[in-house]
Amino acid sequence: MNDSYDVIVIGGGAAGLSGALTLSRARRSVLVIDAGRPRNAAASNAHNYLGREGVNPFELLRIGRAEVEGYGGEIRRGEAVKASRTDAGFAVELADGSTVEGRRLLVATGLTDELPDIAGVAERWGKDVLHCPYCHGWEVRDRNIGVIGGGPLSVHQALTWRQWSADITFYPNDIVELDEAQRRQFEARGIRVVEGPVRSLDDLDHEAFVVATKMMSNADVLAGLGLVAEDHPAGRFVPADGEATSVPGVWVAGNVTNLAEQVIGAAAAGVRAAAAINFDLITEETEAAVASLGA
Repeated sequence: MNDSYDVIVIGGGAAGLSGALTLSRARRSVLVIDAGRPRNAAASNAHNYLGREGVNPFELLRIGRAEVEGYGGEIRRGEAVKASRTDAGFAVELADGSTVEGRRLLVATGLTDELPDIAGVAERWGKDVLHCPYCHGWEVRDRNIGVIGGGPLSVHQALTWRQWSADITFYPNDIVELDEAQRRQFEARGIRVVEGPVRSLDDLDHEAFVVATKMMSNADVLAGLGLVAEDHPAGRFVPADGEATSVPGVWVAGNVTNLAEQVIGAAAAGVRAAAAINFDLITEETEAAVASLGA
């Protein structure tokens, strides 16, 4: 294990590992720091990943880690708690007190789903309590589904889930106020509306539930660089232009910056960020080589 690398990748999910794989194949020294808490840990399968449809999320990450290491990339289990600027690039401090340095940073720390405070939701999350129809809709197709309102995107959520089942009940939950146009949309699509607060899933009779989570990007490690997450109707995200942040030398990829990104999209974002980082390093190295020639 070295102390200095071309690139430090913070986060070992699909985005981070794809970025690390691309950079390792570009003959860069790469360290991946992985806290081992993937967002989809509660799910038994990952979907819409071409060539890996239905793969167990942990198996996908195991394969990815082996691929990165096969090209010389290094994986370190730990939690990055602070990143700071140095003369040579960046220093990343880990929770165990150790520090590593890199010329560039790729932050792919994902997000945390804050679940609604309803009895039974946390215990059944990722099983029969769901949020993404593209991730889990096929598995509960044609079932009796209850959609529990929790925010401004809940109406969109209910209308979308209607594609997978004609048996949808929407609970505004004293949070969502439906206007006349939305009620007509629900009526036209056969979506029932049941008013009143929802306190426990045990009070409702459905084969599956859909909730709106608050999606909060895991961005604390960036605070020391002046990068903070911004508010979004669905949570908080780290803003970026593509994958490049406003801090030179720092890129982000996956759910930390795109709350709606699925696994395969996060992997693609990691590749894009890696290519940009590699060319940024090439540019720096070329300028240094030209300068060394002298006048």
